[in-house]
Amino acid sequence: MTTTQPHVGVVSTGIYIPEHYMTAEEIAARSGVPLDVVKQKMGILRKPIPGPEDGTAAMGIQAARQCIERAGIDPATIDLVIYIGEEYKEYLLWTAGIKTAHAVGATNAWAFDTQLRCGTWVLGMKLAQALMLSDERVNTVLLAGGYRNVDYINYANPRVSFMYNLGAGGGAMLLKKNYGRNRVVGSDIIVDGSLSETVGVRGGGTLAGLHNHDDSLYQLDVFDVDYMKARLNAVSTQRWVEVVSRVCARGGYRTSDIDYLAILHMKRSAHKGLIEQLGISVDRAIYLEEYGHIGQIDQILSIHLALERGLIKDGDLVVGVSAGVGYAWGATAIEWGPIGATRARKQAAR
Repeated sequence: MTTTQPHVGVVSTGIYIPEHYMTAEEIAARSGVPLDVVKQKMGILRKPIPGPEDGTAAMGIQAARQCIERAGIDPATIDLVIYIGEEYKEYLLWTAGIKTAHAVGATNAWAFDTQLRCGTWVLGMKLAQALMLSDERVNTVLLAGGYRNVDYINYANPRVSFMYNLGAGGGAMLLKKNYGRNRVVGSDIIVDGSLSETVGVRGGGTLAGLHNHDDSLYQLDVFDVDYMKARLNAVSTQRWVEVVSRVCARGGYRTSDIDYLAILHMKRSAHKGLIEQLGISVDRAIYLEEYGHIGQIDQILSIHLALERGLIKDGDLVVGVSAGVGYAWGATAIEWGPIGATRARKQAAR
């Protein structure tokens, strides 16, 4: 591959983490779950929670500003802003992408919001790549958004214990057409519609009605605990391995070629189990035990931290892995470094 072939490259990342945290001790006290279970099994030492000024879109805007500064570009050169944060944001029926573009000075960009729960970064990457390669006018794209679904967690509800790790924060990633490095190989998504109505918030939807003031409806809940647990146990790891295998194959790679895995936060055993299933070592991923699960921001956060810690270098194959209730499993592969460096390195190793 040469740099003259059309491609999309990652330019920079940005992260915003609130200054307030909830500790494992607080989670244990509020939920009744033993502290060692919270720390060891759930894998939560602490997690960021939003302060008064940490609106969902606002956190994405903070991350976007950092991302643009790190890229060293004029925000007016951005052609498109895709909001990848949660739909739970400052206002209902509101396009946060347009606000984000205005707030960061992307005066020439158009914008829209997209949503796939905690799989939205992968969806955003897939959409951005497709738009950039099909439209000559879209050359620089900003993905940005925030997440604070922690507001919907009732720690007295054991049905949502797998979501006690939900935190808050914002993330952003800047992409540029024909950037010459950090090529996005592609993105893949698998969904399972049989799980589409197992988790959600009833309050505010058309079924519950706008004027239903039962506070218990305005919380994340699992509608069918037995089915969800049985179905996820049966298919989840398989779906993850399948979607990662598919995205690696797009570039002619195997899962064992992955040098860094930007993986969402999940319980320790699942984290370790998936990494082993992919045939890579645990030191090729950061376990986000100090952050919990910040939804679709996890992959950006993981890549951001890995770059800061020197865990990603030129010639590496980087894969981001997500999962979102609904249920959707996603993965995006990136060849880090100059165009052709990753392929050359992998071929030499074989």
